[in-house]
Amino acid sequence: MQDLTQAQPASATAASAPSPGRLDRFFHLTERGTNTVREMMAGATTFAAMAYIIAVNPAIMSNAGMDRADLVSATALAAIFGSVMMGLSANLPLAVAPAMGSNVIFTYVIVKQMGMPWQGALAMVAFTGVLFLVLSLSKLRERVAKDVPETLKVGIQAAVGTLIVFIALRGAGFIVQNQSTYVAMGSLRSPPVLLTLAGLLLTPVLVARRIPGALIISIAALTAIGLVVPGAGGKMVTSLPSAFLAWPRWPSSTFMAMDVGYLVSHFLVALPLLFYFLCAEFFSTLGTLIGVTGAANLRRPDGSIPNATAVFATDATASIVGPVLGTSVVTAYIESITGVQAGGRTGLTSLTVAAFFCLSLFFWPIFVIIPPQATAPALVLVGVLMMQGFARIDMTDLATAVPVVLMLLVTVLTINLINGMALGTLSYIALELAFGRGSRINAIVWGLGVVFIAYAAVTAQIF
Repeated sequence: MQDLTQAQPASATAASAPSPGRLDRFFHLTERGTNTVREMMAGATTFAAMAYIIAVNPAIMSNAGMDRADLVSATALAAIFGSVMMGLSANLPLAVAPAMGSNVIFTYVIVKQMGMPWQGALAMVAFTGVLFLVLSLSKLRERVAKDVPETLKVGIQAAVGTLIVFIALRGAGFIVQNQSTYVAMGSLRSPPVLLTLAGLLLTPVLVARRIPGALIISIAALTAIGLVVPGAGGKMVTSLPSAFLAWPRWPSSTFMAMDVGYLVSHFLVALPLLFYFLCAEFFSTLGTLIGVTGAANLRRPDGSIPNATAVFATDATASIVGPVLGTSVVTAYIESITGVQAGGRTGLTSLTVAAFFCLSLFFWPIFVIIPPQATAPALVLVGVLMMQGFARIDMTDLATAVPVVLMLLVTVLTINLINGMALGTLSYIALELAFGRGSRINAIVWGLGVVFIAYAAVTAQIF
């Protein structure tokens, strides 16, 4: 008997096969070996890993004088915009949200220390996004990635990580002022200090055990425990929210609040910070892109990354929209790797993350009451992860070791990132010249040296 299947022409066989749906065709689900259910589960996993930002970002930036409830909405809306744009334009499983580190610099260095109004700081972040977009759409991106020395990249990241840890512990009362030693540990007789200590022990264990959503679980548990832990003024560490669910709140006090005029009139003072935000945004995105596409096995045979320009353009555009809404730099999250490990391979994962951020808008009354004792342990873990670049530094070479250590120590001891960046950069130039390696100092580093000297002269009113 003739095999009817073999007798059919190839065209008939192809015609009888089920055609892929619209989602499959748009996101190339079958081509990447995934399906809709797997992508949605991956998105839920990624959201669980990064949801802490909804609590942490408003807790940090509200110290700049901004409304915390509006910041919850601005954080979620920025994440929704960035993740949707990433999913649709780049078709990669990258989630986007306001960046850790940049929010600390925004609040404690730019606003509280330098005295810049938060409206002017938002304008500066938006301008950085414009510069990043220009870099993303041009060949300058590759040159910047190549010319900024690894020492300065690692030094800046480690300095910010250390600053995050210090500010988190100080905000929770775990570190206090001391007349003899300047700083000391808070009293272990204090219930809030003990709650923070419990979190510092619990949170790393949850992360080490690879518990999904470890940071948000830690924040939720400590917040709940805070309801029965006595705090200052006879109140509990955590106050009960006015409601558990509420209609989403538009960030009216922060939306379109940028003060461009202040940025223009103080441009020279803002210049070193523009460099920080630009570098932080660029190299954070680059590292995340390399890590996530490598874990998902999505790189091309020649090692190039698909839709890399779209990823950088998305980050840059989101960092323009973020300040418009009222938050700091927006970037792709390395936590996206958790979604990749759960099977995410396309932009449908990013869209699922955006959907969960939409749901979070209805829970803003809960995020507003989260105390610093609950967020401090999560911030410490974030800071520790930002110091992993030390593994790439040759600490036996003074020209690479000294700038990194100076950046870290000077930043945290003076609570001033610019001081650390300036001393680290100038020491790098001096030591390379001392070792007879002046040819290794490129134009970008020389330019940075000039910028930091000019900044010091202006702020110290030397001229």
